[in-house]
Amino acid sequence: MGLRAVSSRRIALSVVVLVLLSGFAGCLGGDPGGSVESATSTDPGESSAAPLDADGDAGNLSIHFIHVGQGASVLVVGPSGETLLYDTGNWNDDGKHVLEYLRSQNITRIDYLVTSHADADHIGGHAEVIDYYETQADGIGAIYDPGIAAGTQTYEDYLDAVERHNVTLYRAQAGDQIPMAGASVRVLAPPEGYLDGRERNENSLVLRIGYENASVLLPGDAEADAERYLTETDGAGLNATLLGAGHHGSNSSTGPGLLGEVAPRVVAVQSAFDSPYGHPHREMLARLAERGVPTYWTGVHGDIVFETDGERAVVRTQRAATTNPLELKSAPGVEPGASDPLEGRASFAVGPGAGSEVSPPATGTDSADGGPETVATDGGSETVAADGGTTADSTSATALEVAEVHADARGDEYENLNDEYVVLRNARSQTLDLSGWTVADEADHRYTFPEETTLAPGESLTLHTGIGRDGGGDYYWNSEQPVWNNAGDTVFVRDDDGSLVLEVEYDG
Repeated sequence: MGLRAVSSRRIALSVVVLVLLSGFAGCLGGDPGGSVESATSTDPGESSAAPLDADGDAGNLSIHFIHVGQGASVLVVGPSGETLLYDTGNWNDDGKHVLEYLRSQNITRIDYLVTSHADADHIGGHAEVIDYYETQADGIGAIYDPGIAAGTQTYEDYLDAVERHNVTLYRAQAGDQIPMAGASVRVLAPPEGYLDGRERNENSLVLRIGYENASVLLPGDAEADAERYLTETDGAGLNATLLGAGHHGSNSSTGPGLLGEVAPRVVAVQSAFDSPYGHPHREMLARLAERGVPTYWTGVHGDIVFETDGERAVVRTQRAATTNPLELKSAPGVEPGASDPLEGRASFAVGPGAGSEVSPPATGTDSADGGPETVATDGGSETVAADGGTTADSTSATALEVAEVHADARGDEYENLNDEYVVLRNARSQTLDLSGWTVADEADHRYTFPEETTLAPGESLTLHTGIGRDGGGDYYWNSEQPVWNNAGDTVFVRDDDGSLVLEVEYDG
């Protein structure tokens, strides 16, 4: 049950409408580096870069990480005033926060709407944004999509809006270019043929945006396989001034290999302060702290704007908060839609004379009171995973497996909820203590295992959706309605500290 699946007619439509873009050869201006300095004034008009101008009159490139809660949406305003919107937030607010922000910035047209991938926390406002700009503003120029469908109502609403307004929809892949005037916008992934069996996160549409000596990398929800593809294919060409943390700051993304090639000057993370998935994960934050990278998080900074004239860059946020990665979760949270104005927090050179090393946090990170702060290097113990990433301890994603997802219960699913279930298996040689661990779906329905729940080596347990008494390897969600989407969904498992242990997608 759950969300309505996309019909075969609509899937066929998406394949027919998606047009393969022509290949593109070329390179972006590299980022020679330089230190990040605390802004001497919180008045954006006094920074060394020209003031932010949504109409593009200042000839700057600006990247706006819109605070949409547990989702993602990035507005790019090019030096000529053209606009690119990369994702539209989560399904549960129907694009409200994105549209409010766009209107506040006087964005009257979206020249390029880019879908990183079809998950509902990235395309949640697509239908509403398309409807608004096609009926009440100056339209949508074209839409770019990696071409992998999702069996959700949110995805079908998106395609309905495309069809209703006859908006041009392109399938984009590695090697393509989005023709933003005055800037270079390259598609680095997914490759032709896709990665990892067409898994949506791993086939996120990855953008690298360059303007003069500044550059930005937006990886969507790319994880280990996609990051490996990027580093093997592009290598040092990934170098970027600003990196958007992959997958909302999940430990499964922004791995050591990618960070080594990108060498970002600053990082921006998009997720809710009270993220149900624990984003951003401490392991990922520790990797940034180890490299001394000032980190901005929408959960505590609110909206984040990076603006550059190609020689210098400024960072503006709604709230003043630490940029020490390991202290972010101790800062006060901010809700989406907060009315605080954007104020300057940091500025730094990106031109040829700026140097090539990232300065240590003591000279490169601004604290809430405007003074320097030191990033601790003690990120806690980490274990290197097989994919090159890190995990909190040996109870990693390899310790627990999703052996089966039985989403389509026999007969009337509401009458047969216990025939909808997930089977988890302990692949370790030691007993797993699952007490307090949680299981969740994409819609954030959550189940918590009771105390003294253990799973011996090689053993499995079955989590039924319906009502029953736990025992004999069977556990019961005690839900009164179906949880797992027949057409495809994601199983998230977290330990009792909220760290992600397992994330597995399945198709219908």
